[in-house]
Amino acid sequence: MSFVLHVDGERWRAGHDRFVADHPGVVPVIKGNGYGFGRDLLCAESTRMGVPMVAVGTYAEVPSALAEFGGDVLVMEPFRAAIHSGQPQVADRRLIHTVTNHADVSSLRGGFGDARVVVEGLTSMNRFGAPAADVAELAGSADAVGVTLHLPLGTGHVEEIAGFIAAVPGVLTWFVSHVSAAELGTLAKRFPEHEFRPRIGTDLWYADKGSYEVRAHVLDVRPVSKGTRVGYRQRAVAAGHLVVVSGGTSHGVAMESPSSAATARSRAIAVTEGVLEAAHRVRSPFTVSGVMPRFAEPPHMQCSLIVLPEGVTPPQVGDEVTVRMRLTTTTPDAVVVS
Repeated sequence: MSFVLHVDGERWRAGHDRFVADHPGVVPVIKGNGYGFGRDLLCAESTRMGVPMVAVGTYAEVPSALAEFGGDVLVMEPFRAAIHSGQPQVADRRLIHTVTNHADVSSLRGGFGDARVVVEGLTSMNRFGAPAADVAELAGSADAVGVTLHLPLGTGHVEEIAGFIAAVPGVLTWFVSHVSAAELGTLAKRFPEHEFRPRIGTDLWYADKGSYEVRAHVLDVRPVSKGTRVGYRQRAVAAGHLVVVSGGTSHGVAMESPSSAATARSRAIAVTEGVLEAAHRVRSPFTVSGVMPRFAEPPHMQCSLIVLPEGVTPPQVGDEVTVRMRLTTTTPDAVVVS
């Protein structure tokens, strides 16, 4: 266990409690790698917070959620008869299924007549859902427990949501994603008879970013002269120290999701990083002796080779170093909550 996510449990949980207090009706999202913490830990934390419902991303995540959380589980992936029919977990009464058309509702109810559903509306995100004009009829015929809307990142969603509410006057419970606290407040004042349930993952689980950090162990340290060839690819390195640290591609080191590069600055950064990568000068996410040194070569599966510049005091074998990671792409050896 040498690549570990360390969590200050008291501080981490206090951040969640403040967030839940500020977001009435929140539905914690527990999906993927559990935002780096693991889905089982987040289910336990949801139980501690006393929320009545959590949301998972896919049906593959349903069994563990049902086992680790005692309340309702909303599945955000839409039910598709061609994919999900016959799966045993579909029949659990604690599940709330997302539907977008009559054919899938009929298939779901044909196998499990008491299945609870929410209807997904097709928003400007244009991922999946029923058009606003069709949501009211589908929700009525399916006796849906609510309507769910997945909005794009950013703000400016109030009028889009209001348009759906106008088109679906009979539904009072609305599950929404990526809607700010200010927008939720505006909606609550504008539609006081409606209940808005924000589905939130990132902002909830990372509410206090100072309450956790990833640490790796130093496995080896040796001085190298300029031109020394190292690693699988035998690349020449600068003078300094070669440091071997735990953490590689199996942990998610240097495995990043695509960037949107939406601004001139972000595009410039992407170009610069591409040039540096082509020149084998990629900065690592490890902080060693107060600096973030460059990789000697791309990370290995479970460790990384980095070059500490000449003049920087090297660490000792066994030292811990911090790692700046995007936790949604991180798979630590262990999560330690203290």
